[in-house]
Amino acid sequence: MKDSYIKFILATVIFGTNGIIASHIPLSSYEIVLCRTVLGGTFLLILALCRRQWHVLFTAPRRSLVWLVLSGIFLAGNWLFLYEAYQQIGVSLATLICYFGPVLIMILSRFVFHEPFTLPKVAGMIIVTGGMICINGADFQANGLSWGLVCGLLCALCFALLIIAMKKTAGISGIISPACQLLVASLVVGLVTCTMSSGPAALDGTAIACILCLGIVNTGIGYSLYFSGIQNLSAQTVSICGYIEPLTALALSGLLLGEVLTAVQWLGAVLVLGGVALSELWHRRA
Repeated sequence: MKDSYIKFILATVIFGTNGIIASHIPLSSYEIVLCRTVLGGTFLLILALCRRQWHVLFTAPRRSLVWLVLSGIFLAGNWLFLYEAYQQIGVSLATLICYFGPVLIMILSRFVFHEPFTLPKVAGMIIVTGGMICINGADFQANGLSWGLVCGLLCALCFALLIIAMKKTAGISGIISPACQLLVASLVVGLVTCTMSSGPAALDGTAIACILCLGIVNTGIGYSLYFSGIQNLSAQTVSICGYIEPLTALALSGLLLGEVLTAVQWLGAVLVLGGVALSELWHRRA
């Protein structure tokens, strides 16, 4: 159990540094995501083959394989819009907007899984919506619906669809599942990159090191730690410890990138993270 805690917390801290590392890579958002999915997917595929988990794909139901492919497509969309939001509005604001995803999961679950709206879910949605207004209200009034804000919202939508697709996947477990997701995502991102290529970019040693770190460490090793850690942890523990990721991103973006939130935006951050956490804890306790 102690090892599972360490693996999961370490994974969430690693994920919280994604935006910081990506800020030092002079590539477009889709090129960064392509590098990450290819390197991370290849690493996890090799790891799955070494553990002899490849046979799971041949015994899984066909419907599960379809949902696995869809989850890879939604993962590609989630990361494409996330890294574009990083470049447009900064790491801290992009991270907070993308955490609107759990609220969208609550709404979509009502229609997909026929889960009723409960008081904890409704309270959480109201609190998070208030937080989103605090974070983006002033910027929306001044500049309208910016491309960075749209990317953040689309990232949250793709995240919600990704989780629903993963819940529909049955009979596929272990490292082979995220490996296939990443490889499918790399194909989707590769097609986007071919249609939107901006030409070769000059990469120095620092940029190459950041690309390798983002792909192998933050994606390959990070996902391996994440999926091996959650196997022995309760859902409530995973929900609570998962908030280490956005908190890490907020702290590092302020310390290393100099991104500063206003008092109202900090209030919005508390409402967004607190609303989702309160809804989850209240629901689990009930």
